[in-house]
Amino acid sequence: MSYAGHGGDEIEAYLARPLGDGPFPSMVLLHHAPAWDESSIEMTRKLAHHGYATISPHLYSREGQGTASPEDAAAAARATGGIPDDRMLGDVEEAIKLLRSQPYSNGKVGVIGFCSGGRQAYMIGCRLPVDAAVDCWGGGVVVGPDQLNPSHPVPVIDMTPDLHCPLLGIFGADDYNPTRLQVEKTEEVLKQYNKDYEFHLYEGAGHSFFTTDELNYRVEQALDGWRRVFDFLGRHLA
Repeated sequence: MSYAGHGGDEIEAYLARPLGDGPFPSMVLLHHAPAWDESSIEMTRKLAHHGYATISPHLYSREGQGTASPEDAAAAARATGGIPDDRMLGDVEEAIKLLRSQPYSNGKVGVIGFCSGGRQAYMIGCRLPVDAAVDCWGGGVVVGPDQLNPSHPVPVIDMTPDLHCPLLGIFGADDYNPTRLQVEKTEEVLKQYNKDYEFHLYEGAGHSFFTTDELNYRVEQALDGWRRVFDFLGRHLA
């Protein structure tokens, strides 16, 4: 499917929803940095199977222009410093509106993101009208001045005072981005501002440990991580 995103641009997306009339809660799923790929589609279907009408926007649609492979589109986006945060927020805002407008919606919308999508989910929890946010190993939340650029001009951690929804964080203790220290720093700031959050750091897991077709996949940690995701969403979106 496609929908009108930021600036009216046509955005490719994948939508899956439970059978029946609802009402159902909804989710926006944000893909990881490598691409809008098969794992993104699989996890969108997984959320739908568990009762959530879910849309996954192809955030690199413009770079792909409908012809490039998802991997080539992702590489083109990374070559320019990543997709602009304002553009991403615009695309997701329109996706949220689309979900809430459906006759089967219960009016509640959450967001879940992986890798770069985890960073974006944290930002969305601070900037857009969502009811819950899930950050799965989102790198780039805690950054130094040298890591900012025109596409990412403001450190996401500095947006924490504006976080207005419950936040779940799922991380691997062996990850390199974010590192354990960066996760601890994020938690310190969340505590400083008395935010509603819960973080889970999994020993023996690194980056992208939910992704079944990658070497980083960890069965035990992924099963427990998904259990915590659905428990969190059930409490805040039902």
